[in-house]
Amino acid sequence: MKFKSLPVFALLMLSGCSLIPDYQQPAAPVQAQWPTGEAYGVQGDQRSIAAALPEARKFFKDPALVRLLDAALENNRDLRIAAKNVESYRALYRIQRAERFPTLDGEASGNRTRLPDDLSPTGDSRIDSQYQVGLVTAYELDLFGRIRSLSSQALEKYLATEEAQRSVQIALIGDVATTYFLWRTDQALLELTEATLTSYVESLAMIESSAAAGTSSELDVRQARTLVNQAQAQQALYTRRIAQNVNALQLLLGSKIPTDLPQNLPLAMSAIEKVPAGLPADLLLNRPDIRSAEHQLMAANANIGAARAAFFPRISLTASAGSASSDLDGLFNSGSDSWSFAPKISVPIFNAGKLRANLDYAELQKDVGVATYEKSIQTAFREVADGLAARGTYGKQLSAQSELVDNYKAYFSLAQQRYDQGVDSYLTVLDAQRELFSSQQKLLNDQLDQINSEVQLYKALGGGWSVSQN
Repeated sequence: MKFKSLPVFALLMLSGCSLIPDYQQPAAPVQAQWPTGEAYGVQGDQRSIAAALPEARKFFKDPALVRLLDAALENNRDLRIAAKNVESYRALYRIQRAERFPTLDGEASGNRTRLPDDLSPTGDSRIDSQYQVGLVTAYELDLFGRIRSLSSQALEKYLATEEAQRSVQIALIGDVATTYFLWRTDQALLELTEATLTSYVESLAMIESSAAAGTSSELDVRQARTLVNQAQAQQALYTRRIAQNVNALQLLLGSKIPTDLPQNLPLAMSAIEKVPAGLPADLLLNRPDIRSAEHQLMAANANIGAARAAFFPRISLTASAGSASSDLDGLFNSGSDSWSFAPKISVPIFNAGKLRANLDYAELQKDVGVATYEKSIQTAFREVADGLAARGTYGKQLSAQSELVDNYKAYFSLAQQRYDQGVDSYLTVLDAQRELFSSQQKLLNDQLDQINSEVQLYKALGGGWSVSQN
């Protein structure tokens, strides 16, 4: 019975074993539900909307922005670097995977040696020649899974890099969108400032005329001139910011902004598709940074298997077959066949604790990977929660700010009427005009913040560009 079981034992040994620890996905270190409260509003049920999350071409409805996104995904240098990193890690995986198979090389060699008189058995000097040609193969028996562990580690690192590329792509989409909306907002603020400046200049001219006629004071003139100066400063500010926005966009695009952009949509929430409502339980699984962190964790887990296997013997087989002769002409004659077979076993005996330290390092790196993976989940949870809080409050904030603008318009109209009727001084008109201008600026900035909050929520949910349409 013992002898009959030997073939089975040999097959099991040749098939190898794995010393990689069983992988268990760490539990998510966050609560099971999203935060609730007054800031979050009504979030709906807990259904999954991961499949319903629109890809970027449908999420952003502004045709000019979609055109810019296409250009950025084609030319952005950070995205190119990420793509090249993926190709590099794919090549490293192929290199490591090749270690699991035997190598086969063709070799040819020649050697001529002169023996002096005192070393020759015959006492006469002579020249010995040897020529050889053949095939050489080498293979390591991976009995303890060292090579397979390293191959698994390389595969997981490659997969992690693929997910990292998606993270770069999603970040690029978000950066282009936020910069574009900032550009559009600054353009609107510049138009508002220039229109207000024109009104301020007209008011200043009127007050200066009144002062010359003795019906207005020097205080009125100074107040009107102050508003003109403030508006001029704002005009210079927004002119500079628009130029900087263009520079930022061109850096993200990797090229100049196209001159034939489609007509853009009015700057409002209609420029983007609102992320579906509801509180999905599995939306964090869409995050490529979380998937990348888990692949890095699995790579560290596989590296433990390789570190464990280093404690066991390594068996390598080297064999060659070919033809050998002392004469080059007789290299392929009958009887010149030659072969060799050289098995080798290497057993670690003493290495001053190197292997133990290497295993400790591998286990510590896995602990680091667990903490990194958990931190990525916590970060994602915080970003989604922030987005939900923004969604629950920006609507009320914009509504109140819009009503404030309407009130200041009425205030300015009433102040103008009272001045025309001689009831109030022109300072009241200037104050109303200044407050109206400030409230209109605040409304535009609040609209920008609301749009950006939806973009950030879309990113936090793992939204991105449709790969099939790249």
